[in-house]
Amino acid sequence: MDEEYDVIVLGTGLKECILSGLLSVDGLKVLHMDKNDYYGGESSSLNLIQLWKRFRGNDKPPEELGTSKEYNVDMIPKFAMANGTLVRVLIHTDVTKYLNFKAVDGSFVYNKGKIYKVPATDVEALKSPLMGLFEKRRARKFFLYVQDFEETDPKTHEGMDLNKITAKEFIAKYELEADTIDFIGHALALYTDDNYLDQPAMDFVKRVKLYAESLARFQAGSPYIYPMYGLGELPQAFARLSAVYGGTYMLNKPQCKVEFDENGKVVGVTSEGETAKCKKVVCDPSYLPDKVQKVGKVARAICIMSHPIPDTNDSHSAQVILPQKQLGRKSDMYLFCCSYSHNVAPKGKYIAFVSTEAETDDPETELKPGVDILGPVDEIFYETYDRFVPSHDSAADNCFISKSYDSTTHFESTVMDVLDMYSKITGKVVDLSVDLSAASATAEE
Repeated sequence: MDEEYDVIVLGTGLKECILSGLLSVDGLKVLHMDKNDYYGGESSSLNLIQLWKRFRGNDKPPEELGTSKEYNVDMIPKFAMANGTLVRVLIHTDVTKYLNFKAVDGSFVYNKGKIYKVPATDVEALKSPLMGLFEKRRARKFFLYVQDFEETDPKTHEGMDLNKITAKEFIAKYELEADTIDFIGHALALYTDDNYLDQPAMDFVKRVKLYAESLARFQAGSPYIYPMYGLGELPQAFARLSAVYGGTYMLNKPQCKVEFDENGKVVGVTSEGETAKCKKVVCDPSYLPDKVQKVGKVARAICIMSHPIPDTNDSHSAQVILPQKQLGRKSDMYLFCCSYSHNVAPKGKYIAFVSTEAETDDPETELKPGVDILGPVDEIFYETYDRFVPSHDSAADNCFISKSYDSTTHFESTVMDVLDMYSKITGKVVDLSVDLSAASATAEE
């Protein structure tokens, strides 16, 4: 271990693995360690026995649930947008050759007590029961503008400067109703609150456009994709990639202690009496607890079911977003469902998650609106976990700490944190102008 590295990465969570891959591809010498004896950290993927051990101690899972190894239950389940940033990063690092993605069947939104497919194009807007006749026409005009919009072609801007007007002002031109704005903002643009309405409209329009283009990509019922066998495949794929570039992975390294010099700058990491020297450290909050602060917590329910989520057209994989206003809350609630069609459970079984930013100390009551939508469940586990963000100056100590995972069931906020960290570590921006067709494994087999 007495070598010197450019970067030591601690923890094999999704964010750490993606960063390790990006830095390795850049030609940096990377050592990647984890105190656990398995990949994934907080974002690990558990089989049935591991799931029981985590939530039920020494109890054994009931036999009717099937074989333990047929379960790959992701602890941080998130769908990827087909044309989104994560897929671009995966293609940029060429890690796609180790992964097999498959389209997700459905994308839904909760409105006035019912579940609806999220309309994302002018054609879908006209068909959607979410809106009345006149609202459909207004929404159609909005979607046509977004579909035709090209940032570099002023003819498509219709005289509006989207960097100057706010999203609220832009939406006002189409006279859309509050419920329509709610589902477009939260289920298409994937904002987690309504602050976007006071920001420049450019980001909003780009996000809606990304959703529509991702939806068109695989002609599936949603813009999302998910790896076969679940997200547990991602850290392992990045570990392989890192090895190709000469990076070193070490699991089961207890007490990884970050060492600092007299000026408070990182100089290395000690584990089991040996110190590896480095210039920079990348880690999740659990490795440097005195350099992070708690900013909230996530409440969630993990369910095993024998049927798809009702009213989702029998989707074997689906996301349902429950916008905060619909529930009288300050934060959205998310439903994630995946099944044997993505090889994350035995035939006939479905894994569902209900998650939200906790606003109380009672997850069961708080998550009830989401859990009720699922219908009967075979098993349900409740938990909360704290969310941390870095509270130190990374330029001063050369430590780069990822934020804890939020309650969203899609990757957009996760990958933004990764790109932000990458820029701080390297002073560069990741080149994401890639050929998206390189991730063709995503189509249905």
